[in-house]
Amino acid sequence: MSTEEHNDDLPIDAPERKRLPLLLRRAWYGLNQAFRRSISHAGATPDQFTVLRTLSEGDPAGLTQSELTRMMSSDPNTVASLLERIEKSGWIERKPHEIDRRANRILLLPAGGEKLDELRIIAKNLQANLLGSLPEAKREPFLEELAQVADACHQAAETAARKKRDS
Repeated sequence: MSTEEHNDDLPIDAPERKRLPLLLRRAWYGLNQAFRRSISHAGATPDQFTVLRTLSEGDPAGLTQSELTRMMSSDPNTVASLLERIEKSGWIERKPHEIDRRANRILLLPAGGEKLDELRIIAKNLQANLLGSLPEAKREPFLEELAQVADACHQAAETAARKKRDS
């Protein structure tokens, strides 16, 4: 009997099986630590890079804090404190929203674009190095499948939130 056949007989959370939560946590933690250490000399954090990149890829007129929070899959308090630090660094600015008086548009400043360019080179090299652990033909399919798992996780969180609200 092969290991795979043996594992199919075990409960999904058996210690002998690979478990999604532990693997995702281990992968995220390792990636975050590797990136944090790789960019520490640049005076930025992985989360700050994510903000800069999300802003650069978003609406050229700027994003609201709630849009940024959603696009980053983060929480409002985390994003609020990140934005304060990034604004003090001179990488972004907030301008009043043209329609919604309660919101601001967050814009990437030229200094933020330069910082993003510096960090993006490091991020691309790290990603290439990590994906190099897979055969080339499996890299894109792996990322596509990981995106499916990420979407399923998001959907599960939304479903759980709805059930909690409705009960």
